[in-house]
Amino acid sequence: MNENVKEQPRKNNKDNNNRRPRRNNTRPVKTLEEKVIDINRVTKVVKGGRQMRFSATVVVGDRKGKVGLGIGKAKEMPDAVKKATQAATKNVVKIDLIDNRTISHDVVMKEGAVRVMLKPATEGTGVKAGGPVRDVLELAGVKDVLSKSLGSSTKINMARATLNALKAQKSPEHVAALRGKTVEEIRG
Repeated sequence: MNENVKEQPRKNNKDNNNRRPRRNNTRPVKTLEEKVIDINRVTKVVKGGRQMRFSATVVVGDRKGKVGLGIGKAKEMPDAVKKATQAATKNVVKIDLIDNRTISHDVVMKEGAVRVMLKPATEGTGVKAGGPVRDVLELAGVKDVLSKSLGSSTKINMARATLNALKAQKSPEHVAALRGKTVEEIRG
């Protein structure tokens, strides 16, 4: 054997003092809840036959005035839900709530053949809504509201109409600033 070659000591997995310390994983804590509104199986007819895919609609929100809606499509259902959740997280909007419980005024919003009507309600009324409208309102943090779904009952359009109705809400402070008056004069 060659005497000049030194035998290197074996590395012991337990003794890693010379390693760099791991960085703390300081990712923000996920505060948004998600709810799957609809999952559709869609078929595309091609020359070789039919291609099956899935389309998912997901709403996310923190129940404190932030809500978002997203759609995802993929060959597998879990992938479609994951894509929809990512899209919804990117599209989160802030909603102005009165006393952190209700909306500020009546609104009717149209999306496709769907019309959704929302009205503010007194404290303790609860969310009087059904289907996708209820899901969007609850994840937005609305606690007292009256609603009516008019026209078609397409789930994705109902969710979109509800989200657009919430976006259209103007707080009394915003209206007062637009008119150049105080909030007391507006509520008058």
